[in-house]
Amino acid sequence: MNPINSYRAFLDFKRVDPGYRPIDERVRDWREVEGHLSGEELTQQAARCMDCGIPFCYGAGCPLKNPIPEMNAAALEGRWEEAIRLLEQTCPYPEITGRICPALCEGSCCNAVDSEPVAIRQLEREIADRAFAAGYMKPRAVAPRNGRSVAVVGSGPTGLAAASDLNLWGFDVTVYERAKFAGGLLRYGIPDFKLEKWMVERRIDLFRQEGVRFECGVQVGVDISLDFIRRKFDGVLLACGAREPRDLKVAGRELKGIHFALDFLSRQNQVLNGELADVGGEWSAKGRDVVVIGGGDTGSDCVGTSIRQGAKSVTQIEILPKPPKSRLANNPWPEWPRIMRSSSSHQEGCERSFATHTLSFEGDEAGRVYGIRCVQVEWQGRTPVAKPGTEFFQKADLVLLAMGFSGPEEGAPSADGLPNVWAAGDMVTGPSLVVWAGARGHDVAREMARSLLAVSAKV
Repeated sequence: MNPINSYRAFLDFKRVDPGYRPIDERVRDWREVEGHLSGEELTQQAARCMDCGIPFCYGAGCPLKNPIPEMNAAALEGRWEEAIRLLEQTCPYPEITGRICPALCEGSCCNAVDSEPVAIRQLEREIADRAFAAGYMKPRAVAPRNGRSVAVVGSGPTGLAAASDLNLWGFDVTVYERAKFAGGLLRYGIPDFKLEKWMVERRIDLFRQEGVRFECGVQVGVDISLDFIRRKFDGVLLACGAREPRDLKVAGRELKGIHFALDFLSRQNQVLNGELADVGGEWSAKGRDVVVIGGGDTGSDCVGTSIRQGAKSVTQIEILPKPPKSRLANNPWPEWPRIMRSSSSHQEGCERSFATHTLSFEGDEAGRVYGIRCVQVEWQGRTPVAKPGTEFFQKADLVLLAMGFSGPEEGAPSADGLPNVWAAGDMVTGPSLVVWAGARGHDVAREMARSLLAVSAKV
């Protein structure tokens, strides 16, 4: 019997995070930086789950609606196979979300009302990792084939979630991906130090074993037409993402050495994938003063990548004000806490500048950027207003624009009211989190299945 008194464990034990590998070690490689909780620590964290009458963690927090209290209870009692069976009912790739999800569930944990939340993401990650290690993560049973076929355009998190569901329900599913390898932003946008790509390939291989077909290196709308796909399949899902980056139209934008963040990150991942020999001198941060414009996760990923490439210095600029250390009155529980956060990349050596607006880029005679003219701002409602006398010059010979995305790339295929063509994920909602992409993949899969099977029943 477990000696922990689970009825008061949330009082007896504090939240514990696993931390990261030492900085001087991890910046020299591209391996995963996050550590693991010990077996005892995991047990204590699982015990801290209070078996709430109303579990806000998945009711208000988790878009996938993972059965968090139940999986925590299974982990507490060492029922690891049961834990993964519970989790895989709702999450198509728990070993991935367990690493890169910001854990919206934890922001809504009842422990977080006046204390620290349960380490839910760590438990999810451990459940998935143990399942793979113990051989529990095997191809799942697929329903008898129903004679209907579906094409999924895009192999990012939305496309993968929808493809997996439809395949398990008996549809013949083919995923088209324009890149050399499947995975979308999971493979090309997220650095290996957060998500090693063998984990992505392992998950995709499981989908293959279950029956999903992947056609990589095929761009719908270029290599083959959407009309051809529509004729070949009973239904088509467009899950192409929102990869059109927001630009910064200020003087000097045409200078060399100013790049979009996703292009920068993708090139490094392609090198690690073996698709490119090197990132290229124009794109390398080695020996350079790097400025990342944009304070979100993509910007943070650029910071860690630049440091590993050997940057001389890294500065991250954000136009929004510095977040508070704790929740403000207008940000109550169980909403996601809008507070100051520092990623593992920030801890590796990065200066951060908030409430800072870029006025112009300055370059040398060769047409290459060497600095940025900036100004501090104060926010008046939704409008940033320059503060007189606060202009300053920031040295930069590599600038990475990480200000988010505005929608699908120009030329991406469109559903445009076509019968039996659906669109879902970021290309519909705008850029979002992987966990939301997975949830929207589940939603559109159910919608497609109902529609296509209703048509089949009428034939």
